[in-house]
Amino acid sequence: MQELNPILGPAAVLATWSVIMIFIYVIRVVGSGAKLGDLPAGFRGPDGDADAPDKTKWTRHNYEHLMEQPTAFYALVIILAMAGDMSAASLYAAWTYTIARVLHSLWQMQVNTIPVRFVLFFVATLALLMLGVHAVMATV
Repeated sequence: MQELNPILGPAAVLATWSVIMIFIYVIRVVGSGAKLGDLPAGFRGPDGDADAPDKTKWTRHNYEHLMEQPTAFYALVIILAMAGDMSAASLYAAWTYTIARVLHSLWQMQVNTIPVRFVLFFVATLALLMLGVHAVMATV
C-alpha cells in the first residue's frame, strides 16, 4: 500500500467533524421540540431561526460556516499532497487550521461570544494563508 501524505489527516478530521456537526444540529432541533414531519414543504434551517433556541441556531450557523472557508482548506491540502509537500510547516499549519475550526465550532455552538470566535477564526485564517503560500510555492 502506498504511504499517503500526512497532510491529508487534518483534512479528513475536519471533514468528519463537519458531518458530526449536522447530526448535532438535528439532535438539537429534535430536542427543542420540533417534529421534522411537521415542517412545511421547502422548509430550510434559516426559516426557523426566529423560533429556534439560540444553541440550535448557533449550531446550524456553524455547520454552514464549515461549508464555506474550509472548502479552500481542502483544495490547498489536496494541492500540497499532490505536489508532494511533506514539510513540517505545512503539516503544522493544516493541524492548526483544523484544531482552530473545531474549537471555533465548539465555542460557537455553546457560548458564541464574538471576541473568542474572532481569535479562533483569525488563527485559522493565518494557517490557511500559510497553506496557500506553500501551495503557490510548490506549484509555480
